[in-house]
Amino acid sequence: MLDESPARAAQAILLAARAGLLDAQALLGQILLEGRGIARDQSLAVRWFGIAAQGGHLMARNMLGRCHEHGWGCTADAAIAARHYRQAAEGGLDWAMYNYANLLATGRGVIEDQAQALKLYQRAAELGHAKSMNLLGRYLEEGQHCPADSAAAFEWYRRSAEGGDFRGQFSYASVLADDGRVEEAFLWLHRALAAGNLNFLRVSSRTLLQAPHPQLRALAQDYRQRAAHLEGEALRAEAGVMSSLQ
Repeated sequence: MLDESPARAAQAILLAARAGLLDAQALLGQILLEGRGIARDQSLAVRWFGIAAQGGHLMARNMLGRCHEHGWGCTADAAIAARHYRQAAEGGLDWAMYNYANLLATGRGVIEDQAQALKLYQRAAELGHAKSMNLLGRYLEEGQHCPADSAAAFEWYRRSAEGGDFRGQFSYASVLADDGRVEEAFLWLHRALAAGNLNFLRVSSRTLLQAPHPQLRALAQDYRQRAAHLEGEALRAEAGVMSSLQ
């Protein structure tokens, strides 16, 4: 319904949120954050995420962390973000484990703790979180804060790739290419190309230029072109938001 009639869906979600339904409150925060079917209002999104989080909604608590991490509708504060992520992670939410681990791994808002970050990535990966699977694979491949285990890393990359994470797809393709399975690697790199975000495509295009296989090096141009397209879309969207505020 949200895709077919965003405005009608937003009204229904608003009514349900006002009636006290936690899922509706969390969803209302999300559509306010994005401006789907309703005027974009990130500050109001933070309020609704807060209401749902107080009621025990773990994803709303996680989204409060995202808002405070990135400054969406509030002042950016990594320490506040970390507290929200930690609470939701302790409640068992895989996305919160991943987000909290990212802060621990980089020392943003908390004291850097790679060992704890690794534990959280592993917990989230075991719950089926594809992005955490890729990062767990990286720790295992490089032997960071754990014994190196290339076979285990390969398996986590494979699971991440099959789970739909574009970075996992790129990691899996890299290992396949190193093993001489270039055709398989090419297919996974195409999947990562279709799903990847702007920053990933920029970085990965440079990595592909160094690939030893001409077939894979040729993909660097496709990655650059896709990045340019996404950048153009982002600039147009930003211009649209600015014009609506004038």
